[in-house]
Amino acid sequence: EKYDPTIEDFYRKEIEVDSSPSVLEILDTAGTEQFASMRDLYIKNGQGFILVYSLVNQQSFQDIKPMRDQIVRVKRYEKVPLILVGNKVDLESEREVLSAEGRALAQEWGCPFMETSAKSKTMVDELFAEIVRQMNYASLPEKQDQCCTTCIVQ
Repeated sequence: EKYDPTIEDFYRKEIEVDSSPSVLEILDTAGTEQFASMRDLYIKNGQGFILVYSLVNQQSFQDIKPMRDQIVRVKRYEKVPLILVGNKVDLESEREVLSAEGRALAQEWGCPFMETSAKSKTMVDELFAEIVRQMNYASLPEKQDQCCTTCIVQ
């Protein structure tokens, strides 16, 4: 069966995460260089990132690393809400990238790692729920910034 990769698509997904409704606006760039000049703008405006590689293509795993570097460069922050995803888990017999490789890279980056199948929808809802949690957590004020902004002594 032939997979049909996307070039660049925009989606809206309504999702309820932890009893709170959310609307995700998803830009699927498929890693194309065709719109590389626009990528910095997309990254600048993005709140969370899902970096997806194909489990059946080692090169796609290698190609994901400079994308993460670009996100960190544009955002100027290492702790960007991000999930590393190995896709096409339904093609296990054709696997080229081991789960351990994905887990190790995610650990290096300090982000969650998941394996999915867009075709069979395996772990797709869980993936979107996790990126919402990541974005919600990132938007919380840091606890150390909440202490002692004003002090009154009498």
